[in-house]
Amino acid sequence: KDYGLRKNWKAVITETAPAMEMLNDTSEEALCPLDESYKYILLPLTYSSVLVLGLPLNGAMLWLCSCRTKKWTCTTIYLVNLAVADLLYICSLPLLIISYAMQDSWLFGEPLCKMVRFLFYNNLYGSILLLTCISVHRFLGICYPIRSLTYKTRKLAISGTVISWTLVFLQLLPSLIYARTGFINNQMVCFDLTSPDNFSNYYIYGMALTISGFLIPFLIILICYCLIIRSLIRTTGETSLVGSAARAKSIRTILLVCGLFAVCLAPFHISRTIYLFVRVHRKTDCSLLQGTTLFYKIWRPLVGLNSCFSPLLYFLSGHTNRARLFLELRLAVKRKESGALLISENFPSLEICSNEERL
Repeated sequence: KDYGLRKNWKAVITETAPAMEMLNDTSEEALCPLDESYKYILLPLTYSSVLVLGLPLNGAMLWLCSCRTKKWTCTTIYLVNLAVADLLYICSLPLLIISYAMQDSWLFGEPLCKMVRFLFYNNLYGSILLLTCISVHRFLGICYPIRSLTYKTRKLAISGTVISWTLVFLQLLPSLIYARTGFINNQMVCFDLTSPDNFSNYYIYGMALTISGFLIPFLIILICYCLIIRSLIRTTGETSLVGSAARAKSIRTILLVCGLFAVCLAPFHISRTIYLFVRVHRKTDCSLLQGTTLFYKIWRPLVGLNSCFSPLLYFLSGHTNRARLFLELRLAVKRKESGALLISENFPSLEICSNEERL
């Protein structure tokens, strides 16, 4: 009888394990119920805007680089890698748009949940490291124009991109473990960072990721641009080794990168750090948790706007890139007009028919 009772209790425990897991996932929500109704409108709209803007911009940039650029420079290599990372992230956005439009319901399984979260951070920290490479490249070219000739080669640029992606992949391997699906109110969701019961473990990883993936590269970029600005101030006049065109290009690059960090990257990491701290150490303070969650969830989709940054950096960094873009647009319009004229000359009945339909 004792054996039979133990067997029955084992069966009961086994059957109720999924229910207990569901309760664990919702325990913190029951302690401090959060109002996140705003994100069901904000996130689909923001992600849709990033999709509509980022897809053609990065596509046009990749097309110009691959089909209309004969010789790639070091900067082109970095920017093409940025565009590829942006496009991979942008292609994952439809899944998030559908999920948030359905009020957090995740229909695509755990593997795709892990992939979507990984691609977001891959794009984020890959972009930061590649921008660091561009900043170091610009620093060497401006401050050491002669000595840096042996370092500013395409071979070293390719090596820099390989090292950057390797570091990003190693940094983000734990995110594949932390990213998971779960159930809240009998509905499958894809957790943003990790499941609520795993926040204490993720907190340590999140802090380390912020330091290694954002803070250290940001300090390198800041030092490089401070030294560039000092060099540009010192080297003025006709005897300058830095021409006016190169000076203007450097200033545009500095403004764009600083704008990206000020608008997207820094606010996101600040809000995420505060959010993680409150979720782990002050999770019973419901008003504070609500405020920090709102702060983080607003900046979370806005940081995706950095996927529109690399095309802007490409088109605004030099007049030849802008001229090439405008030339291709004019040629496309002329080809379209000449094609329409050729059709109307060879098949006049088609034009008559179309005119009749319009009438």
